[in-house]
Amino acid sequence: MINPRDLHVCRDAIRHGSLSFYTASRLLPAKVRDPALALYAFCRLADDAVDLHEEKVDAVLRLRDRLDLIYQGRPRDAAADRAFAAMVEMHDMPKALPDALLEGLAWDALEQRYETLSGVFDYSARVAAAVGAMMSVLMGVRNADALARACDLGVAMQLTNIARDVGEDARAGRIYLPLQWLREADIEPDAFLADPVPDERIRHLVRRLLAEANRLYLRSEAGVAALPISARPGILAARHVYAGIGGAIRRNGHDTISYRARTYKTQKLGWLGLSLMQAGLTTITPRSAVLHARPLDECAFLVNAAARKPAIEGWGEGRAGRLLAVFAELEARDRESHLGNGAA
Repeated sequence: MINPRDLHVCRDAIRHGSLSFYTASRLLPAKVRDPALALYAFCRLADDAVDLHEEKVDAVLRLRDRLDLIYQGRPRDAAADRAFAAMVEMHDMPKALPDALLEGLAWDALEQRYETLSGVFDYSARVAAAVGAMMSVLMGVRNADALARACDLGVAMQLTNIARDVGEDARAGRIYLPLQWLREADIEPDAFLADPVPDERIRHLVRRLLAEANRLYLRSEAGVAALPISARPGILAARHVYAGIGGAIRRNGHDTISYRARTYKTQKLGWLGLSLMQAGLTTITPRSAVLHARPLDECAFLVNAAARKPAIEGWGEGRAGRLLAVFAELEARDRESHLGNGAA
């Protein structure tokens, strides 16, 4: 069981750091909500440790070590680590899923950019769809089709986040839009980062990214009927709250450089009510054939890792080697950094 004091710390961290998830989580049953809070608190800690830390490479390597200790049953003496360790033990969480999240954070530390939309999906699979797959495991859902739809939802949420944060990321020297799209729009990436302007070209790319997110939000809905009845309202609420950010972006003319899209308490309450109503309908309507659509190619390794039995042979092959290569590159950069500091 998760220590109640550790859970209290996790709940506070989510309330202040991820209000959209905290709002949606209130509709989850306690047996899912409590481990989900532990999961999101650790993910929030990991994201902040990299995003807010000047030494990002070092931060990711430390997180890798913390995760290894958790899976060895020896978590660090910190509430988020202890709670996450208890969640891992309670639900037999495959390590490949939090490893994928860590790989995405490593890509951030390496300041990786993405040439194509598929590359953005690769990144989104790691930092968001992996969390969706872990949420499914918490609910006891290990069916490949349902996991694929959970990954759709995670990617859709991350695409929404990317669309919302174009200006904020640019001012921090980061870009997550596909570089191919920028070139097609006659936008030179480094020039845009030097002077981010919300002209029609960049607003068109934001609109285009939201269209991809909306396609995946719609696909994800087919998976709701495969979830436990008590968990459906909370997952639908998460879908509507995040999609609502896209609605706010549209109302701002797809300008996410001058404005940061916001949603309001009254809207969230409306989405919670809508989610409760839709969850009731899922018990009486036939399941959609979309449930059985193949996962995104970029998310297939997550589905295979979480499913009770491999969904398609070959998904995820070579993952361990690629992950080790990423951390080897991080460690090399960390050594170079320390040598440079020593020389200075």
